[in-house]
Amino acid sequence: MNEFIVCATRSMHNYASSVISCLSEYLCFSKLAEQINGVDLLGTDCFANGEMEVTVNSSIRGKDVILFSSSALNEAEVGVDEAKIELYHAVDALKRCQAQNIIIFEPFISCSRSDRTTRRSSVGLWVHLKTLSSLGANHIVTFQLHSDKSKTMLDPVICAIDDIPALNLLKRYICDTYIKSVENLEKEVRNQWAFCSVDAGGEKLARVFANSFGAPLVVAHKQRDYSRPNTVESIHILSAEPLEGKSLWIVDDMIDTAGSVEKLIRKLASHKPKDINIIAVHAIFSPPASERLNALAQEGLLKRLIVTDTVCSHSHVEGIEIVQSAELAAKIIKTIISNESMSKLLKPFNAAEYLGSKQA
Repeated sequence: MNEFIVCATRSMHNYASSVISCLSEYLCFSKLAEQINGVDLLGTDCFANGEMEVTVNSSIRGKDVILFSSSALNEAEVGVDEAKIELYHAVDALKRCQAQNIIIFEPFISCSRSDRTTRRSSVGLWVHLKTLSSLGANHIVTFQLHSDKSKTMLDPVICAIDDIPALNLLKRYICDTYIKSVENLEKEVRNQWAFCSVDAGGEKLARVFANSFGAPLVVAHKQRDYSRPNTVESIHILSAEPLEGKSLWIVDDMIDTAGSVEKLIRKLASHKPKDINIIAVHAIFSPPASERLNALAQEGLLKRLIVTDTVCSHSHVEGIEIVQSAELAAKIIKTIISNESMSKLLKPFNAAEYLGSKQA
């Protein structure tokens, strides 16, 4: 095992500290805390003219560095552009200090939605990944990319990328919090629940979720106005069985302005379900997401909103449930530094098997 250190840009100090705490429990060897705790390794200076410089505060020659960073809403309230530039400077500084390997861990890559190459526009995700690999990053790890094709933007010979399905975190949380037993899964969930995609493009995501619980799938087919971002013209609901009286769970990888889910929830409400809930990995919550979600909750149309902490959102949304991801991040790091197979973290989740193992 190579000597390694975990550090973070300003945007993810607290998150990295949580991961380090989890790592301390998984890895047992001398001087562990000293070896992995490099949260304060990097210093960032911002100059009067808006320029920036990142400094490495101790020797890292020959070490593997795991760098946590985020360009989304973050604990330090660093803006998107500034956070990206800080990440790029950090990678350059680490490379100049002769780090053996640089592993970037971005729980949410904020530009992941900019992945289309058919329009007359730049492709933000390609620019981001290309910049990181060109600066010397050897490996990029993230949770739940917006599309599978995004992983093809990197040459694995130059820089590897691992996209971990964080929806499994939410599946376990639902099992632990709301289902609790195989009996409830068979009698209630499979008969009274249904999982719904936000749009036709999200059908695959929702189908995987529904299959994990053995519950019905509902597909929402929406028409967008691509001349304007974050707009939906109409929604059609496709379902093989009636939705009246069922608990509906809308599944998505992210919530941005909540425009799509607001229109979808109002459309689903006309089918008279028992309740409507949202499950999403990344809570981006760009304005006016908070107002829309709170309005739905106050009108009794939205019962539960379950997300992970991959984005440090400062929005106040009524009844939000936030699932922690630091333990999963620690498991990923342990797998990487131990050269173990990543397959156990990527395998499909089966609710019956999970609940059965907990009851055994």
